[in-house]
Amino acid sequence: RDPASAVGAIRRIGDQLGVHPEALRGWVKKAEVDAGEAAGVSSEERRELRELRRRCRELESTIEILKAATSFFARECDPLHR
Repeated sequence: RDPASAVGAIRRIGDQLGVHPEALRGWVKKAEVDAGEAAGVSSEERRELRELRRRCRELESTIEILKAATSFFARECDPLHR
């Protein structure tokens, strides 16, 4: 937990594993967030947010298609249009 010793430990372990220290630091931070030990968005929440955003884009696209279809059929059914 001591930031001064954590930097050295991450550097040493990264060298031992052949992993860049910043990559290892990111993994450690992500693991702490996922375990609820640090503030942030967990991997599960991030995945869920990505999925919800994808579904939102899909629904917005569907709404635009339905609006265009409604407009088209409203004109076709209008007796004054013909």
